[in-house]
Amino acid sequence: MKKLRYYIGLLLFCITAAQVKAQRIETLQQGKPASFRGLSVVDDKVAWVSGSRGTVALTNDGGKTWDWKQVKGFEKSDFRDIEAFSDKEAIIMSSGTPALILKTTDGGNNWQVKYNNADSAYFFDAMDFDTPKHGLVLGDPIAGKFVLMETNDGGETWHPFKNPPEALPGEAAFAASGTCLRISCGLTYITTGGSAARLLTYHGKKSWDYQDAPLPHSKPSQGGFSFVCGNDRGIMVGGDYAKDKRADSVSATQLTRNIFEPAEKGPAGFQSCVEYISGKIFLSTGTPGSNITTDGGKTWSKIDDASYNVCRKAKHGSLVLLAGDKGRIGIFKP
Repeated sequence: MKKLRYYIGLLLFCITAAQVKAQRIETLQQGKPASFRGLSVVDDKVAWVSGSRGTVALTNDGGKTWDWKQVKGFEKSDFRDIEAFSDKEAIIMSSGTPALILKTTDGGNNWQVKYNNADSAYFFDAMDFDTPKHGLVLGDPIAGKFVLMETNDGGETWHPFKNPPEALPGEAAFAASGTCLRISCGLTYITTGGSAARLLTYHGKKSWDYQDAPLPHSKPSQGGFSFVCGNDRGIMVGGDYAKDKRADSVSATQLTRNIFEPAEKGPAGFQSCVEYISGKIFLSTGTPGSNITTDGGKTWSKIDDASYNVCRKAKHGSLVLLAGDKGRIGIFKP
């Protein structure tokens, strides 16, 4: 009986190892003079990226070819997040001054300014939509509270969220991958860094939950960078982007509403984004490379050395793309 259990365990281990080894990332594009942090994958054909130098790009063939554009009049803007609904309609958000939100309905040929704030106190970090009509934009704290802008008409108009969460001194969010803000699983999540590494959760009530995560913090370069929920759990990743090879405490799994558990074996270095794939499979990425877990975040294995900032799965389909600096775009091959 003991031998049988041993061989079953060995077989399962070999199957898992083979599954991990089969995962890979293939480079689709690189060499463009732009850094990409915004990525929205609509389905298995349509995806958009956005980034520095006012650059956006659209693919209609699953990433094989891209239509590159600079948004006229905004060539110096850094569009760090994008939300796309089709090959025609998308919304981009800029970090820096002025704080901008633009929308296109003709595939990126023309963009309309839907929000423009020249106050240098405003710094947008991320954007997310749970329906084509309702979405939020997250900004760093002002006067002790995170900035949250809300739309209920598909990005045509924006107004301050009535009950933004409170921030600790020195706490902020990272405009690293557009995934420090998530509206999913029926909840709104904000991942923070700096003086704290916390998950702020809004349940549709008047109050927020504040949960500490076991990730490094206390420095402006440290903390939580991304959170995603999938299956029966949530996973937060981050670390220290100033020391991106530091591999301890860069991932934690949310077991319950109040408990985070650090990974037994974490990703190989700082990770700026995590995405749910299926079952207990999650993909994460960062400047030191990309990693995968097949056991819900307990253990991670590195599958690629290339630097990426963001990884996103199709809203309707299975396509998973990655984007990063120097115009690099990759595809996850399960």
